[in-house]
Amino acid sequence: MERTGFKAKTTVATVLTIIGVIFLSANLRAAITSVGPVIKEISDYLGLSNIQAGLVTTIPLLSFGLLSGFVPGVSRKLGMEKVLFFSLVLLTIGLCVRISGSIYLLFAGAALVGAAITAGNVIMPAYIKKEFPAQVGLMTGIYSVAMNLTAALAAGFSIAIGQRTDLGWKGSIGVWAILAFVAVLVWLPQALKKKQEDSVLATVSNRSLFKSGLAWNITIFMGLQSLMFYSIVAWLPAVLLSWGMTKEDAGWTLSYVQMAQLPVTFIGSVVANKMKNQQPLVWITGIIMMIGILLLILFKTQFIVLSVILIGIAGGLAFSLAMMFFILRTKNAATAAGLSGMAQSFGYMLAATGPPIFGMLHDFTDDWTISFYFLLAGVVALIYVGINASKNRVIE
Repeated sequence: MERTGFKAKTTVATVLTIIGVIFLSANLRAAITSVGPVIKEISDYLGLSNIQAGLVTTIPLLSFGLLSGFVPGVSRKLGMEKVLFFSLVLLTIGLCVRISGSIYLLFAGAALVGAAITAGNVIMPAYIKKEFPAQVGLMTGIYSVAMNLTAALAAGFSIAIGQRTDLGWKGSIGVWAILAFVAVLVWLPQALKKKQEDSVLATVSNRSLFKSGLAWNITIFMGLQSLMFYSIVAWLPAVLLSWGMTKEDAGWTLSYVQMAQLPVTFIGSVVANKMKNQQPLVWITGIIMMIGILLLILFKTQFIVLSVILIGIAGGLAFSLAMMFFILRTKNAATAAGLSGMAQSFGYMLAATGPPIFGMLHDFTDDWTISFYFLLAGVVALIYVGINASKNRVIE
């Protein structure tokens, strides 16, 4: 069979693989973005302190950081497809455990959710590089859009779902177990494939990655863009409530961040794939993010829609660049998986510091301004490492 734009395989197999990628990607953020709009309800129901409430979002990030480095090794033993399948099963279980009505089960469920999503985070860029070597930009765009679309819907409809189901916060964050279970069924054909003797999953030396300045620039870029995203996801509804916005409007405003990301995550991946040097995209990302944050600092809710749309556009472009760096700066899928594991391990540990610092700065000053200046400093650092990461070279 001839090799066309997609990796040589039957049309049916190609369609099933694409559908599998879409459904798996759709489960990688909704479980997290659905929490922010109802965190006060969760806190009131379970009697959580502010620190405990913050852990509901932070625990998955810590899972990303602690477990990402192990995923490539597990994938080499079981195969990417089976690891992704079992991650969806674990996600379904974690989402059910998280709404059991106990503080301990809430945190345990959050940890299971984080562990499950970690596999998809790490493996998907390498899986795309393996299965669609001639279409990495297009498929990375599809992956990113599917992920951010459900993230936006989860944030926007979180409160309404709880109200319509009469289950409150349990319905708001528990309904996504249905999507996870559907994804289990959709991904089953991939999991049933025989494990290939896969040179794609050949061992990659972490030592060589750790010695690479390029790998570290990509890692820090990954961490900083995640830090800003999760700080906004965790705190924007609370910020807007303190500025006088209603709970429903605050939830929808958060969803605008993800909605604005949708076209950019797709177009950004395709454009980045066609460029040898992505430095112009890094500058565009940084400048737009700065403008969006400055609008919040200077005008609060006066230009809130414009502000969050700009932040969403910049965040979507930054995420696309991070994912594409895993692919464009490596020679093969094995190195892409290793770099993805390294960048997401250290990167998410860095990102996990964002929401606590953002909230702590507010506690110290009783004002959100210094918290947003913290994000501005992160943008400056993002531009610096992004310029280094976007040069036309690969990790040796």
